[in-house]
Amino acid sequence: MGLLHFLSTRSGFKVDNKRTTSAATLTLRQSLWPLCLVTILFFLWGFAYGLLDTLNKHFQNTLGITRTRSSGLQAAYFGAYPLASLGYANYMLRHFGYKSVFIMGLILYGIGAFCMWPAGLNESFGGFCAATFVIGSGLGSLETAANPYLAVCGPPKYAEIRINLAQAFNGIGTCVAPALASYVFFTDTGDDVDALKRVQWVYLAIGIFVFLLAAIFFVSTIPEVTDEDMAFQVATTHINEQEKPFWKQYKLFHATLAQFTYTGAQIAIAGYFINYVTETWPGTSSATGSKYLAGAQGAFAVGRFIGAFFMRYVKARWVFLVYLSCVVAFLAASTTQGYQSGVAMLFMTLFFESVCFPTIVALGIRGLGRHYKRGSGFIVGGVSGGAAVPPILGHVADMRNDTGFAMIVPTMFMVVALTYAVAVNFVPAYRDTVDKVGESDIGIRDPSELVKGGDVEAGTAQEVEVVR
Repeated sequence: MGLLHFLSTRSGFKVDNKRTTSAATLTLRQSLWPLCLVTILFFLWGFAYGLLDTLNKHFQNTLGITRTRSSGLQAAYFGAYPLASLGYANYMLRHFGYKSVFIMGLILYGIGAFCMWPAGLNESFGGFCAATFVIGSGLGSLETAANPYLAVCGPPKYAEIRINLAQAFNGIGTCVAPALASYVFFTDTGDDVDALKRVQWVYLAIGIFVFLLAAIFFVSTIPEVTDEDMAFQVATTHINEQEKPFWKQYKLFHATLAQFTYTGAQIAIAGYFINYVTETWPGTSSATGSKYLAGAQGAFAVGRFIGAFFMRYVKARWVFLVYLSCVVAFLAASTTQGYQSGVAMLFMTLFFESVCFPTIVALGIRGLGRHYKRGSGFIVGGVSGGAAVPPILGHVADMRNDTGFAMIVPTMFMVVALTYAVAVNFVPAYRDTVDKVGESDIGIRDPSELVKGGDVEAGTAQEVEVVR
């Protein structure tokens, strides 16, 4: 009976989205523990992504495949994202809550990691792609829940800061993974097939850790944010966006397009970073290129911490515009540079990429109200751009035998993403919604004060008080 009672008290396995809960007005202190748990997920995502970029070059060397074919790893990984964010993960998020999606994502991630073992034993690139697809399914599920959860769990005023700080640990993971891979995958004896066995052990350790983390999530209490909670938040800011049908949320779809093009370009740059270094800086080994990638990912992580700091004093939309504009400028410059200059251009590109992904998520779901879970699935689904752009870059690089020139491909996609940054700063319909939600005092003021100030209907706030 004790075990059954314990299991019955675990939150997050059935959610009534028509009910307003205390999660609508969580303070920064109250949201600290769940946010810390979710932040760990971002480190895992970054670590897996960092390994993927290194494996891209590793498989070119050990299995003798072309740059275009090696992009199959990215295609498998990010191709799984829309299936999760628009399909099963989003369905579970809307009907069973965040906690169920977190646990499901971790389990899928662990299964995929274990599948790397037979793929390594059989020296099968197709097997690695299949295992990577399962890992992508798990991480796509985690992203479907984690990104919007960070944006809405706590005061809306600090949404961009929360998500960028958490994503900074994603950057740390992408920094650690290539550094580890430079010693594990690219050995002093060369890139022989025996090195594939080391890949197996790395993913075995990942799988064990991920399943342990799933158990921690199971026994932890995770506050659930319902559709009505989000409707309550939007109501306090006097925004009528949620009254529009979902298919008329054109700002959401613009954000989705920006996420698709931005993420696709980001993945392509990182995926062919080692190729770029070894080709534009003659005499540089793959192991050294992997170390440079680790350094660039370190710049990426630092950029997120600095960006989050600036967002404390400057509106997030302005920081976003400046950062993404610099990405376009430095990336375009990298197409004509080589040696130290070219690597420096890519270092600066990754530094300024840092805040773009999480800020698109945070800004894109603002004002959606009860549509936010479905809407966040679309924005996270934009990550599937990572399956589309790398093969294009790889094909251009193979045609010209020049990865440096091929960087023009992600540059063009970044320009498309820049249109959203411009719109959210200079188009009133975009800017006003973002600013009104960002200036809200929810989670800072007591709900009773919101009623006294006339910010929300008394009945809604009283319901929140009763639940609390």
